Amino acid sequence: MFILAPPFVSEYLKETVAKNDIPVLKTPYTQSLGLNNSVKFITEEEAIQSLSEKENPAVYSNSENAIEWISRRLPDTKLNDQLNLFKDKIRFRELLEALHPNFYFKGIPFDELDTIDTPSIQKPFIIKPAVGFFSLGVYKVFHDSEWENIKKQIQLEVQKIKRVYPTKVLDTSMFIIEQNIEGDEYAFDAYFNDKGEAVILSLLKHLYAHDGDVSDRVYISSKKIFENNQQSFEEYLQKIGDLAGLKNFPLHVEVRVDDMGMIKPIEVNPMRFGGWCTTADMTSMAFGSNPYLAFHNQLKPDWEKILRDKDGLIYSNIVLTNASGYDVHNIKSFDYSKLKSRFRKVLELRQANYRDYLMFGFIFAETLEKNAAELDWILKDDLREFITI
Repeated sequence: MFILAPPFVSEYLKETVAKNDIPVLKTPYTQSLGLNNSVKFITEEEAIQSLSEKENPAVYSNSENAIEWISRRLPDTKLNDQLNLFKDKIRFRELLEALHPNFYFKGIPFDELDTIDTPSIQKPFIIKPAVGFFSLGVYKVFHDSEWENIKKQIQLEVQKIKRVYPTKVLDTSMFIIEQNIEGDEYAFDAYFNDKGEAVILSLLKHLYAHDGDVSDRVYISSKKIFENNQQSFEEYLQKIGDLAGLKNFPLHVEVRVDDMGMIKPIEVNPMRFGGWCTTADMTSMAFGSNPYLAFHNQLKPDWEKILRDKDGLIYSNIVLTNASGYDVHNIKSFDYSKLKSRFRKVLELRQANYRDYLMFGFIFAETLEKNAAELDWILKDDLREFITI
């Protein structure tokens, strides 16, 4: 069953559920989406009964907002417990202590940020909401002298993001401090089949503008990235699945790989792929492999065959974060056409209500490796030239 929820359902996902007889939870929101009449809707009562009867039900959602529905309707189920296990970064770190026994982390209530003794913590360290989404509320602390300013930024940002996302998606009442994880960062969509076997459905490298950058601006995928990482990531993910007892379970994973090739997890986001239908849709456009359908039909993509003719190409998921410094309420317009013209080949441009969601949208692009400068530019640009205030 698919649970389609706000803030965004792509046309590609709508077409996938309509053409492939994928059951969709019937809600006022799904009825407002203009879905094809052939879509198989399941009432809430039918869904609750079906999901309650199965130990490992296969449920996918495009949005973390659906976690709130599971929490309210199915509070005593194994599924709800597994969702909470991964959404709560403190519980997640506790789960992985068997794999990473020396990893430092500590939970701290938001109201107790003033009590943090930063000199006693090895730096740099990361502080972020224990239940989070995107890179909202995430900060890297390099020096004790930075803490007072960062603490004030956290407190200001919390007031903004509390109005945007429900608590089950982004809970700012509890934060986690954890040691900085060195190495290249990657994000991938995956699922565990009905036998509990891990299957990777997309794979992207997260680019950063500088060492202190924690934003989500640019993710890239390519044949080289798959060939260098797919097998090792699948093997590592299998260890997590075995610890948590996962079956019929989709997820979006973020990890870092250090210079020694050691994989260290950042977070696991349950029941969904990349937010806002980004990573799954981009993978479909770039490589012709549909992650939604792969999960629904328990398929394992043949990546060797899929990537055969992809030499020299880079595919990117670009998050148009507001790095301008302008308050969104002072922004009159954003010139999407001008921005689109700066790329060799845009696969899709998606606009977002930047006043509500604190970003301008997304771009999926295809870039030649020899023209990678366009990605370096957008990674570092503040986007001011496209904004009218």
